[in-house]
Amino acid sequence: MGNKSAKFKRTKTFSFVKEPNGEKFEDSSFKMFKESFQNPILRGRRTAVAAESYDPSKDTEEEEAIVYYPKTEKQMKCLNDAASGIVFFKSCDAEQLKVLFGAMFEKKVNKGDVIIKQGDDGDNFYVIEKGIFDVHVKKDSAEKIVATLEDKGFFGDLALLYNCPRNATIIAKSEGVLWGLDQKTFKRIVVKATAKKRLLFEELLKTVSMLQSLTSYELMNLTDALDVETFNSEVKIISEGEEASKMYFIMEGQVAVRVNSDGIKKEIIRLEKGKYFGELALILQKPRVASVYATMDNTKCAVLNIHAFERLLGPCVNIMKRNLKQYEEERKRLGIEGITYEEK
Repeated sequence: MGNKSAKFKRTKTFSFVKEPNGEKFEDSSFKMFKESFQNPILRGRRTAVAAESYDPSKDTEEEEAIVYYPKTEKQMKCLNDAASGIVFFKSCDAEQLKVLFGAMFEKKVNKGDVIIKQGDDGDNFYVIEKGIFDVHVKKDSAEKIVATLEDKGFFGDLALLYNCPRNATIIAKSEGVLWGLDQKTFKRIVVKATAKKRLLFEELLKTVSMLQSLTSYELMNLTDALDVETFNSEVKIISEGEEASKMYFIMEGQVAVRVNSDGIKKEIIRLEKGKYFGELALILQKPRVASVYATMDNTKCAVLNIHAFERLLGPCVNIMKRNLKQYEEERKRLGIEGITYEEK
């Protein structure tokens, strides 16, 4: 581990605020002890506000360079494991996560150190490498421990998105090591990655003819619901006969749609960028009627889960049903049993 250090600013913690649409938005770690008290932000000195605005399009390579802090393989795994549970890190690809983890600074703590204090302002997020940390919450002049984090976990992630007071105090119960990320670096890496991903999705979806019937608002919601998955050549993306849970839009590469007929795999069609697949089983509410394989390395797809599909693509269902005719014609040409379904 390197001997570089970073200046440490005391910050806030777990947050429980209301989004502009009125829905509750919770800090990920806060879920473990939310039953211990009721919405403290409502009795705090002020409510949360959006963090200072950031326009990724105005970010340039000439701006202040990101400082990197060396880490061991074990430490990188610790950060990677923590990131898997943080929703806004999912906007980052592997390379961006590598940069993000590299920018996290080390903070060694001693027993009794107050890492963050309830009511304080702050802009840092922390991942625990080792150590025991008690979470204290003060309510009605009484303070109690509502959770203990030991050798893993993270806290303060909402501070990267909102300028709001901390809703808990975290005190080290033992010596330990934390890795911190400041709000400015987070914005430069994660927010920029999210903005780029949205633009990429928007460009992709504009090439999908069936989505022309969606309004701009519906299209925006669709881009926010998409995730990215990458497959190498001959990797099976979906399997014939399995229950359907996703549909896919091809961003890069190519896939082959294949079915089993009397023990022989037969290829029905190949699809490339701008095409989509996996929607029929969602429409018919039946198991998959074909398998789909990537035919090129680094075949990249934007993925929509079944819940978002039902919520966002209702206006497109009739258009997607027209694909049944094409699939039926190909199956008949290959001597394969047709797909049966009922019109609703």
